[in-house]
Amino acid sequence: MTPPAGTDVAALGQSAARRLLELWNDQQSAYVAHRDLRFDAMAEVLRLHCPDDPAILDLACGPGAISDRILAEFPRATTVAVDYDPILLQVARRALDRYTGRVEVHDVDLVADGWEQALTGRRVDAVLTSTALHWLSPEQLLRVYSTVARLLPVGGLLLNADHFRYGESAPALRDIAGRHDAQVQQEAFAVGTLTYSAWYAEAARHPELAGLAAERDRRFADRPPPAPASLEFHLAALRTAGFAEVGTVWQYLDDYVVFARR
Repeated sequence: MTPPAGTDVAALGQSAARRLLELWNDQQSAYVAHRDLRFDAMAEVLRLHCPDDPAILDLACGPGAISDRILAEFPRATTVAVDYDPILLQVARRALDRYTGRVEVHDVDLVADGWEQALTGRRVDAVLTSTALHWLSPEQLLRVYSTVARLLPVGGLLLNADHFRYGESAPALRDIAGRHDAQVQQEAFAVGTLTYSAWYAEAARHPELAGLAAERDRRFADRPPPAPASLEFHLAALRTAGFAEVGTVWQYLDDYVVFARR
């Protein structure tokens, strides 16, 4: 898909984009303890359930972390990676260049009607997403899940890795999970891992990415973070959307990988 007007995809070198992807993985691991284990669980489910040439939709792909892992681990896999953040899309396009012919990166707004048209005519065996759909309101989340259910064939999978915070009915668990998050972040930042905002500051050192900051601000100006939805809401929304089987395949405190089979 054509990048935003006035940008030059080739301006950001692949090595610089790969470095930004690595820095992104590091900073995300500060916010998500054992993040590699959640990805391992997702890959194992794919390996055991999907064909050995899986066609993956990387939903809200960020700078390409899931696509990078899947394309490296599954030599016959293909991915379509979609996101709405122009900075992250630019990094993903260049960071995933090494997989030419096996990946497409598209500028897609999951809140907009018809976003699935980016997938028109493409096979989709599984939809993977990580630390992303919490930006959607409950109503928007249900619409996305319903669209994904229509995209997938019978037996197709959705795997959503994210924090699903404990509610007021589990105060001790909520406290333990919160203190654990704070400890992991403190240890990571003490050794120089970038924070979320510091990663964007690092990205802005590249003029072509800095030039996308105003567009990013415009796109998200009227989208404040919604209140977090519970695990129970996600499972119920997936059932309502038309998935035949839902559950979880991995958990560490309040961090889960949610599973849904069409």
